[in-house]
Amino acid sequence: MIAMDLLLHPDRNAEQTLDTGQAAEALDYVRFRHRRLAEGSRYTDDSGAHELCLVILSGKATITAGSHTFEAIGERMSVFEQVPPHAVYLPNGTSFTVEALTDLEIGLCGAPGRGGHTVRHIAPEDIKQSTRGEGANVRHIHDILPETESADSLLVVEVYTPAGNWSSYPPHKHDEDNLPNESFLEESYYHRLNPASGFGFQRIYTDDRSIDESMAFGDGSCVLVPRGYHPVGAPYGHDLYYLNVMAGPKREWKFNTDPDFAWLVK
Repeated sequence: MIAMDLLLHPDRNAEQTLDTGQAAEALDYVRFRHRRLAEGSRYTDDSGAHELCLVILSGKATITAGSHTFEAIGERMSVFEQVPPHAVYLPNGTSFTVEALTDLEIGLCGAPGRGGHTVRHIAPEDIKQSTRGEGANVRHIHDILPETESADSLLVVEVYTPAGNWSSYPPHKHDEDNLPNESFLEESYYHRLNPASGFGFQRIYTDDRSIDESMAFGDGSCVLVPRGYHPVGAPYGHDLYYLNVMAGPKREWKFNTDPDFAWLVK
């Protein structure tokens, strides 16, 4: 087994608390960054070689991207309000500015872009909501940028897992470029916990166990999934939120369940 450092801890003293591009085990297709802005401050950048989905995790902002301005977007003040977010999609090569109208948290979800799409606002009413699983496997889904919506490489989804439940379970993988049976998609998990003092568990493992890493993550941490199965557990007493970014050579989500857990699939 090759040891891999797949868990990133936040820098709580920095405006940009996380950047998966700086990880020792940085992914090839997926890049995730988390930023905090104080009310009244601005953040200006360019999407560069990546298409981006700017997800307003909490707070309210005005976002200008190219010739587009989206005024005073954002409703929830915490991800645990469990209402869909506002988001803005940007193609690669797009300059943008985020102005914080309140204290603000944003997730910058990135993947290789080819310039095939235009800037757009993704409103809460545009986001499909669903529930998966049963019993201690129930979790609630917001499909922010699913494969049914236009983008080059990027897929973005947020998931709420109630305290005591499992998520990304039964264990599944999407690490083979073998469509229509399975697609190769890297993935990142940006985790939040309520109360924030808690922890969660995630295991990343492959069939041959060339990767087999189990880790306890804290609030604001990020787990990288280069390949393999990746189940997540939320201990009793602490609700879990995570924001997923997925990308690969083909923008299609096809997965296979670990055969040892296939009996759980109905």
